[in-house]
Amino acid sequence: METEKHILIAEDSSVIQNIATKVLSFQKFKITVAKNGKEVMQMLQNQTFDVILMDITMPIMDGMECSRQIRALEDTQKANIPIIAITGNAKNYTMNDFQKVGINDYMPKPINFDLLVEKVKAIINQ
Repeated sequence: METEKHILIAEDSSVIQNIATKVLSFQKFKITVAKNGKEVMQMLQNQTFDVILMDITMPIMDGMECSRQIRALEDTQKANIPIIAITGNAKNYTMNDFQKVGINDYMPKPINFDLLVEKVKAIINQ
């Protein structure tokens, strides 16, 4: 039997956290939530994830810096976790900006949750 895929949602908006959690849980994914990049880095010390949904604009540590730090981890499995950026400021960034910090893909806000499920499944099944 296939193991349950574990997704980390790094998002400071509780509304987006709750909706994304419900939508992705319905797809049988295990969900963990972090409110900022510092929490993400703490969680990565003793957990691993199949995908990280990373809000770009978060307090304490934003998604760009958090993605840089994830890619610099010594644990290569964790350093290579696929990251999908979620941002309301997509016009301020290019895909090249995201790729420079190791982000694999991005989704603009407001989030199209059907597309989010599609992107998560595509990355997990690579």
